[in-house]
Amino acid sequence: MARPRYPRHSGPLPPPLPPLTRTVGQLVGETINAYRRRPWAALGIGAIAASVNLLATELSTSWRLAFVAVVGALAFTAAYVLACSVVHDVRLEPALVRSPFVLGVLVFVPFPLLASLYILPGLAWLALVGLGVPAALVERLGVREGFSRGLALGRADYVHALGALATVTILVALTQWVMFFLLREYADNTQRVAATLTYLVASPLVFLGAALLYTDQAARVGTTREERQRARLGAPSQPAD
Repeated sequence: MARPRYPRHSGPLPPPLPPLTRTVGQLVGETINAYRRRPWAALGIGAIAASVNLLATELSTSWRLAFVAVVGALAFTAAYVLACSVVHDVRLEPALVRSPFVLGVLVFVPFPLLASLYILPGLAWLALVGLGVPAALVERLGVREGFSRGLALGRADYVHALGALATVTILVALTQWVMFFLLREYADNTQRVAATLTYLVASPLVFLGAALLYTDQAARVGTTREERQRARLGAPSQPAD
């Protein structure tokens, strides 16, 4: 039996949806595009995260949690602020970085404890308040205002925010697992180096994705699920009474 032949699509790809109606899959695609546009900046983000991860693996379990809570909070916040500056084209200046950095450290401190229970509670916490970091940087807010704004952004479409962070995290985890699976037969040192290099290359996707998520959630503030559904289907919004 002959195999059916399907016509090849040779035209341009359809334009991405606007942030208001962007799906999680499209957010992941835009995250990869942001990585491709600024690969060296992305690797700089990954170098910060990979350094913390490499040092943490050398510690005992009891010390690892404290190390990640203190040093990780500083390093991961720096990586997140850098990712926000890359995505939103904001020049890093001391006066602009101070508030988002302090806010990011405060937001990240509970994350290791929540993530040690299971990764989902940690992601749920970041989805709820973590967008205050790009908000403070882009909108030039103070720490208190940035936290309130981040909470409003997280609640605008919480399912989208949590789904996006979870999807990008799973993507990074699968990439690391595949690399470990390919090199599982080699010596321990080779596996450690491979894990570090994989974390270096893959981890920027989490930070870049979270920075892009800010745009999606900002467009959703003040809208209802029904309004977003109508916008996705191209139907006109209902006039207010």
